Amino acid sequence: MTDYFQGNFPLQSVPLTKSVVKSYAQTEEASGVLAATIAVAASDRKAGEIVLLKVAEVSYLADYFVIMTGYSRVQVRAIAQAIEGKVETELQRRPLRTEGKAEGSWVLQDYGDVIVHIMTPKEREFYNLEAFWIHAERISLPESDEGEGKPT
Repeated sequence: MTDYFQGNFPLQSVPLTKSVVKSYAQTEEASGVLAATIAVAASDRKAGEIVLLKVAEVSYLADYFVIMTGYSRVQVRAIAQAIEGKVETELQRRPLRTEGKAEGSWVLQDYGDVIVHIMTPKEREFYNLEAFWIHAERISLPESDEGEGKPT
């Protein structure tokens, strides 16, 4: 008989449960901070053409996409590593999944509410994700240097 659920909850569990639930605005704000942190980390590693798209209004996949270019396979991997390090240090978050690190031509990092695409110029031109997500709001990055890491 003791294995059955008896339904007696301590009164303290209800307020604790309510405080854990975040509002939509808090979740969206946290996603924005994460996306901005990712963009800064990518810029620090000289990623080019960093684009921040707010896809929450047009897709259920994520709140933001951060798309950027690495001009070599080594740079793509270095950008991915820099993003992981900065996000883990500043926001104590790790990606749920990472794909493509071994190949290095397109690395995808899935943080749940933010999805990061780091691509070589060839991959970026071929897949043209910006055109696919044309209805998403484009967020301007004040300190992004367009094409900063591009080899001369």
